[in-house]
Amino acid sequence: MDLFSQNALKNAPLYERMRPSNLDEFVGQEHIVGKNSLLRRAIQSDMLGSCIFFGPPGTGKTTLANIITKSTGSKFVKLNAVSSGVADAKKVIDEARKDFQFFGKRTYLLLDECHRWNKAQSDSVLAAIEEGCIIFIGSTTENPYMSMTPAIVSRCRIFQFKPLSNQNIISALERAVNNSEKGLGKLNVQLTDEAKKHYAWASAGDLRCALGALELAAKTTPINKEGKIIIDKTVAEQSIQTKALSVDENIFYDMLSAFCKSLRGSDAEAALFWANRLIEAGCAPLIIARRLMAHASEDVGMADSNALLLATCALVSLKNLGLPEGNLALTHAIIYVCEAPKSNSVVVAMNKAQEDAKNARNDAVPSHLKNHSDHKNTPKYKYPHDFGGYVFQQYMPDELVNQVYYVPSENGREKGFVRKKIWKK
Repeated sequence: MDLFSQNALKNAPLYERMRPSNLDEFVGQEHIVGKNSLLRRAIQSDMLGSCIFFGPPGTGKTTLANIITKSTGSKFVKLNAVSSGVADAKKVIDEARKDFQFFGKRTYLLLDECHRWNKAQSDSVLAAIEEGCIIFIGSTTENPYMSMTPAIVSRCRIFQFKPLSNQNIISALERAVNNSEKGLGKLNVQLTDEAKKHYAWASAGDLRCALGALELAAKTTPINKEGKIIIDKTVAEQSIQTKALSVDENIFYDMLSAFCKSLRGSDAEAALFWANRLIEAGCAPLIIARRLMAHASEDVGMADSNALLLATCALVSLKNLGLPEGNLALTHAIIYVCEAPKSNSVVVAMNKAQEDAKNARNDAVPSHLKNHSDHKNTPKYKYPHDFGGYVFQQYMPDELVNQVYYVPSENGREKGFVRKKIWKK
């Protein structure tokens, strides 16, 4: 490392200085880089193909990509999808082809925020990936199956990163405090157990967030008479700008469970109490609104579909208004969901359909529903609007024609609901 690189690293944020340089230092994601895992073996043997890492911020996507580049003898180039275009990609590919043809050396293309590339940009690297001169490694916070072009996704292995556990965060904080070369070891920082737990909790699995808050606290907290920088729970709260929950993690989930069961049990008073108790304890109100949306379909469902509309409106209101005004819409929606008639027909139908989607052996599309005809004798598709809006015909695969998923309840708007006939062979 030259002098300029050393100075850059010295002045870099703590989370950048503490980036692991090898797999043994890497924190979390044991499900994909644990010992004897496929990805770990591929990295160690320099046999990794094109892949995409996706998951929440601060979970190690870019760090793992950097580790891969350091463990291989191949050339690597890093681009950011926000600032790069087709011309940048073509330049990398032209050089990669030359290196591959003349020296047999492959090039790793690391692309941050890869979901930001459009179809033209993605298509520009497809041929190089297929030729083998480019090994594509993308990192993104978005689900690639939804946000990226299928052509790129189909040529990559997808690895999903999960939020780091509390213990992962605490271990990384302790290493940063004790590391004298790259961390805060020279500052004589003392991090209390309560502060560690709060950082782990408030960062919600984002190590970058936790280390950034720790560095801010270390640089702004006065040294005491013993020459130490004491970071306690109060300092931790101030540095991460999140109020510490007045309940521990287990009680938090118990309260959230009580809120959900109160919705299902039609007890508006209890649901409102638990919702506001959670907010007072530091729970993000958006978490409550998201649970409300889920239960509007799970426990009210077709008995009163307006429940889902109000729950969705409450989420939008909270995002735009924040607290305290957003709590009005949240309260409105909670009361509505509680007082609405209850039906679980939606979740029952979903579970049955998912089970068949996983286990059905013969799911061939009926000939008359295909985008093209198999032969001249294919039964003709009946356009429902030609028959007044509905016509009786087969839509299910042959194996599932007698299957019924949705069974209306006798509650609310479902009562007396008459379904169209189910096709039976």
